Amino acid sequence: MRLTHLGHSCLFVEIADRRLLIDPGGWSVGFEELTDLDAILVTHQHGDHLDTKRLKSVLGRNSGAALYTDPQTADILAADGLVAGILSQGKDLSFGEVTVSPRGVKHAFNHDGVPTVDNVGVLVTAAGEGRLFHPGDAYDAPVEDVDILAVPINAPWAAVRDSIDFVRRVAPRAMVPIHDGLLAPPGRNLYLTHVLTYGGRDQVTLHDLAGQGSVSV
Repeated sequence: MRLTHLGHSCLFVEIADRRLLIDPGGWSVGFEELTDLDAILVTHQHGDHLDTKRLKSVLGRNSGAALYTDPQTADILAADGLVAGILSQGKDLSFGEVTVSPRGVKHAFNHDGVPTVDNVGVLVTAAGEGRLFHPGDAYDAPVEDVDILAVPINAPWAAVRDSIDFVRRVAPRAMVPIHDGLLAPPGRNLYLTHVLTYGGRDQVTLHDLAGQGSVSV
């Protein structure tokens, strides 16, 4: 598997001869240049995970790409003229030899004054490859046997203790930090150190992909 972190929560995943784009949001860069995509997966409607204007451009360059998202976001996109399939827990998707298993239902709770929207994470698997889980903006989705965990490390809806407990619960072999667009470098390093030290318990490998280009993991 090759992963490219395109900023914040956006990952470009190359696995088993398939090319998947996850969460092309407004704080991410470079995804609009991708071609030959097989699928675009959007975990939820928030602008840091979904940039509708640039998504249209990506779809224009990738006419064969399937677009999937949560039910609420699918309705939003439909009103803007875009047709998306539904990510629904328990209903796996196949792209060649790749399986995408939707996991979870709702965004993490933020505050009584902030609506809790749909959020569906994705478990990406293929025979002979590592199992990657991208949770979107939630820590509670049921997931098992994860090799590579994309870990949101900072958000208005999360504290570092939540990130630590998330890594401990899932117990992956490796973690990739995401959802870091609000952090300056010193703060980002502090969050990563806390999550790796107290969540990984010396058993989780860190793959920090920020600015590294495409990396095999």
